[in-house]
Amino acid sequence: MRMVASVQKRGKTYQYTVSRRVNGQSKPIRKGGYRTKKEAKIAAAEIVVQLGKGKVPLKQIPIDEYFLKWVKLYKSHLSVTTQQHYQYTYKAIKAHFGSTPLQKIGRHDYQLFLNNYGSKKSKESVEKLNSHIRACVKDAVEEQIIHNDFTRKAVLTWTTPAKKPIEKHLNYNESELLLKEILKRLNIGISYSLLLLGLTSGMRFAEMVGLTRNDFDFENNTIAINKTWGYMKRNPKGFGTPKNETSNRTIKIDVITMAHFQKVFNTIPTNKHHLVFYSPNSKYKVISNTYANRQLKNLLNEIGIDPITIHGLRHTHASLLLYKKVSIYYVSERLGHSDIETTLKEYAHLVKELREEDEKKTIEVFNNICSKINCLV
Repeated sequence: MRMVASVQKRGKTYQYTVSRRVNGQSKPIRKGGYRTKKEAKIAAAEIVVQLGKGKVPLKQIPIDEYFLKWVKLYKSHLSVTTQQHYQYTYKAIKAHFGSTPLQKIGRHDYQLFLNNYGSKKSKESVEKLNSHIRACVKDAVEEQIIHNDFTRKAVLTWTTPAKKPIEKHLNYNESELLLKEILKRLNIGISYSLLLLGLTSGMRFAEMVGLTRNDFDFENNTIAINKTWGYMKRNPKGFGTPKNETSNRTIKIDVITMAHFQKVFNTIPTNKHHLVFYSPNSKYKVISNTYANRQLKNLLNEIGIDPITIHGLRHTHASLLLYKKVSIYYVSERLGHSDIETTLKEYAHLVKELREEDEKKTIEVFNNICSKINCLV
């Protein structure tokens, strides 16, 4: 197919025209707005090259516009907290690229963007941003909106921050002492019931305050975790979605904890939403995170243990299970982590200790086998 490119002046700018025929009909490609004749010629030459390779020039779509529509279409089912991370990515795209068309962004442009972003961000932030954009761009390629994936082979760079302190958690003996003291105080108020559940279930705070009576199955000693409750300003009011798909789960609970809640349900009045940790005088109608943390701190101080947070109870729960050789795959599932990598990363210190023990046991196994064989030879 023979193509002819020409450039015309239109007012103060230039426009190119590339003549072509499709199925015997004339269908020229035109685009204007170029400041110089040379710019228009270069752009026209690129179109001719693309057509020569069988690539039809694509309609230009701004990256910020496409990303925002993509998030609304494919990520609207995620929790509010997770969606906020996509909004952070959108703001970063908008700040660097503005409304630059996807078709005009190359690998070097994207690498420069990552380098600039990573100069003030942690590894985790850069990885998250890149994963968001890469998934979006892959869909754009699949939809034939762009020809090439400009995120391919991108090199992630970041600023190494000061080490984030590991969330404090209790050891086995401290946990045993705390549990004993909580059980003594269960008749004082519902806040101690929340501390009990935090320690024996490993649930997130938003998951606990989002529990309703119907989530408790006393016949099978299980609790269904399928929603959260907005307990602070940045959360939506009322019930919300779990943090991720794997956070929607049902977990087994010990008989003492379940027996306590069965007793609680028989003695306290219900409420409009059937919330377990309902608090009518609280701004968000549930026990506040601040109050729960204060109760826990006071209790730990009273029994001579360095305070931890409510979230620290979740880490304590997981640490106890790993300490008692419970499979990390089950621990990950029980906590509702998005994948096993999250669990491995969060409890790397414990996993390393367990691995060293497993290594010793492995050597012992084969030392014993070899010793027996040697005796027989």
